[in-house]
Amino acid sequence: MEQVQEEMKDLLRADKEEMRVHVASQVEGIKDHVDGCIGRMEEEVQGVKGKIEEVKTEVQEKMSDLERRLSDLETRPNNFPTNPEFMYSRPTVKPLTFDGQTSWTVFKTQFDVVSSTNGWTDSVKASQLVASLRGSAAEVLQGIPADKLTDLTTIEKALESRFGDSHLTQFYRTELKTRRQKPGESLQELAADVERLMSLAYAKYALDVRERLAAQYFVDAIRDEETQLSTMLMDFTYLKSALAYSMKFESAKTASKTSIHARSMEADDETWKERDDKFESLLKAL
Repeated sequence: MEQVQEEMKDLLRADKEEMRVHVASQVEGIKDHVDGCIGRMEEEVQGVKGKIEEVKTEVQEKMSDLERRLSDLETRPNNFPTNPEFMYSRPTVKPLTFDGQTSWTVFKTQFDVVSSTNGWTDSVKASQLVASLRGSAAEVLQGIPADKLTDLTTIEKALESRFGDSHLTQFYRTELKTRRQKPGESLQELAADVERLMSLAYAKYALDVRERLAAQYFVDAIRDEETQLSTMLMDFTYLKSALAYSMKFESAKTASKTSIHARSMEADDETWKERDDKFESLLKAL
């Protein structure tokens, strides 16, 4: 019996030792695997750090390049020689403002001149036009889709529809036809108002047509009949020519009246002098 028990103990000890060796072997294998994973992770971390450093270096180089370019742009205008081509590309005329209270047609003409002088592209024109709007004119932007706020044609059409003079064209033409020189109004003031109405009533007509019509309306509006008839007979093509002639005619007419009045006064003085002489002769005879 004792021998059997001893054999069982030996078997248990052998199994225990075998298990210990097996567990130790497994633990060593796991340790080696973990060490290998840690090593690979450290290598990957080092690789990521290297890439981060590369990206950081690349970003710093790009920032340095941008700073250099900005510095060049700031100093370049002062270093360029005076050249019309370079000067033309830079804004030289101050942008305008439009609040809807003045004529859209007049503002549009001024804006086109400024944009042409400054050499703006259509996209720049659109942004400048939006920036120039004030008051009720700026409210027009609320009706324009966001993706169209940089489209020059869309913005101009919206402003033309709201503030354009096209619906008042007939009104201005009627005002031109019925325009007459007011009491105390000079010929220069009359001509200026006719020119203003012409720009509103016939804005789309050719310049030579507007000039001839302006001269005609100006002559028709002259208050003094003699000045009007004399200027009309000259059949001027340009308003400025008609104005210059009518002013000279009025000046000559005024000078003529003054001369006639002076001669009349001299004649009256001579008559009274003759009467005085006769009266004195009669007194002496008595």
